[in-house]
Amino acid sequence: MPTPHISAPDGAFADTVLMPGDPKRATHIAEAFLSDVELVTEVRGMTGYTGTFEGTRVSVMPSGMGMPSAAIYITELVRFYGVQRLIRVGTAGVYSPDVALRQVVAGDEALTNSCIPSELGYTTPMLPSARLLQIAQTVAAETNTDLLTGKVFSSDIFYEPDDSTREKQAAMGVIAVEMECAALYALCDMEGAEALTLLTMTDHLVTGEHLSSEDRQTTVDEMLELGLRVAVAAS
Repeated sequence: MPTPHISAPDGAFADTVLMPGDPKRATHIAEAFLSDVELVTEVRGMTGYTGTFEGTRVSVMPSGMGMPSAAIYITELVRFYGVQRLIRVGTAGVYSPDVALRQVVAGDEALTNSCIPSELGYTTPMLPSARLLQIAQTVAAETNTDLLTGKVFSSDIFYEPDDSTREKQAAMGVIAVEMECAALYALCDMEGAEALTLLTMTDHLVTGEHLSSEDRQTTVDEMLELGLRVAVAAS
């Protein structure tokens, strides 16, 4: 049924949804990778699509930026549309000097400074679906994709006032920072869905290096294809 933020009819979404932050990246996924694509919603410019990848029905729905926005779409997709699996496909900044730009990372735990999980009463570690993580590792090995697993920090603050947060999180073994993973893991666990976060490292917060716009797109495509193959294998 349509919700306040998604206008798609019942059954419009596949069991597995890839979730980039950017609506333009959702459109890119639909146009570059999916067949028989249908635009199923575009409320507030948040373009959601359903199509097929290698014969498997897959949907794409952007989350917007940050956990408050992501939480809306995660909850509505799972609770009202019956989505069973959500795979975040995003970009991140590097906290660890040992991790290079272009590295693809699967978040095996999320830490956060957001109050969203605690306000929802979620107190356990924020973890991905063990099954989806294992599938991602298997698919990566089969496709020669260099996949690193590690802790990610989901921050409510993009422009930190200094380096203290990075230094603190790096000391705790966090390798990357982004803005949605913790909400995804907490909410999917509470709502009974599977979740996984895949990230491409595009900005190095230790060295100050950044990928160019062209390099970002080429590199991110490798991660997007991995996410789609995980969706197929998990279905």
